[in-house]
Amino acid sequence: MKNNWKWFLLVESLLMIFTLYQLVNNVFILGIFVLGSWLLFLGRNQQKRKKRTYLLIGVFLALFALLSLGGVWYMLIVAVIFFYLTYGKSVSKMDTFNFQQAPWNEKEMIVVETTDNLPKNAKRFKRNWLGNERIGSTVFEWDDINFSIFMGDTIIDLGNTILPKNDSYIVIRKGFGKTRILVPSGMGIMIEHSAIKGKISFEEQHYILDNESIKMYSKQYESQARTIKIITNVLVGDLEVIAI
Repeated sequence: MKNNWKWFLLVESLLMIFTLYQLVNNVFILGIFVLGSWLLFLGRNQQKRKKRTYLLIGVFLALFALLSLGGVWYMLIVAVIFFYLTYGKSVSKMDTFNFQQAPWNEKEMIVVETTDNLPKNAKRFKRNWLGNERIGSTVFEWDDINFSIFMGDTIIDLGNTILPKNDSYIVIRKGFGKTRILVPSGMGIMIEHSAIKGKISFEEQHYILDNESIKMYSKQYESQARTIKIITNVLVGDLEVIAI
């Protein structure tokens, strides 16, 4: 999977260079593209009615210029072929109203543990945009979780973790996929969740979100010494928070 993406990005990068070469060597198309970009720039500071006109004309001219270049069409064809070969079988078998078989439904297990204090400055974490990933397979000190992922299911298990007093944070930005978070009982839980399309389940409460945001608190949140604040933003996907 990773090698496929490397080759895909390499081919797309070469085609992009070829497209830029075509653009620079075609004065007419270059002029249209520059004019469209300039109108987009000017439209940012115009009044509402003029702003819409500037933006529409600017977008039209810029798209017309780009779609007049063969390199752009080559990039689109390569992208379609790549995604069809990579995910075509999964998508063809997917129930239109059931995302369980969707290609982004790949599991990611995060098991968080604690250890002695380690240096906190400039720690870097590599995350995958797609595919399977297990975070927490080695022992490490608890630290707030903050990551982004394009597609995939995520499971975060805090069952074996001793969280510090006061507030701890989990921040997740995701394109597509489900998220399940297991939190030790006896903790205060605050959830702030936004989704274009999806469901949220927490303490026997279930809500369906349609381009909405919701904020929820566990019972007796204010009286707990340890609290976890969960902030998630997804395009399409469900969130489930379970006290264990």
